[in-house]
Amino acid sequence: MDKDTAARLIRSYIEGWRERDRAKILDTLDPDCMIIECYGPVYRGAARVGAWIDAWFSEGNTVDRWDITSMLIGDDGVAVEWQFACTWRGSFSTLDGASLVRFKGEKIAYLREYQTTETLYDYAPVTVGHMRCRPDDGRDGV
Repeated sequence: MDKDTAARLIRSYIEGWRERDRAKILDTLDPDCMIIECYGPVYRGAARVGAWIDAWFSEGNTVDRWDITSMLIGDDGVAVEWQFACTWRGSFSTLDGASLVRFKGEKIAYLREYQTTETLYDYAPVTVGHMRCRPDDGRDGV
């Protein structure tokens, strides 16, 4: 797949979520796709993804922001970093994440999300015995 088409598909998938546009999201996906969310759920096939979309939006949830911060396009797939914000069941939350994306034909066949789980910080080593540890990790050199 050429780089422009890959980037367009990923942007369209994300825009569909921001716009609450089920058809736009599903139009980017291969019928046999697999979407893996960063906290565990796996959606196999476009029909299952459609059911997930319906359930997610029917509860009044919104994607308030989903901004791509970098995109690396290779021969076998794409790595995308992003910042995400949503209102889910009345609670606003944000996360930084990344997705690995593979394609079949001109559709997304595989999309796996990863989430940053800690606040990012500039590394400053602390020596404990002979080991170096993160200053606030609470471990005693183990």
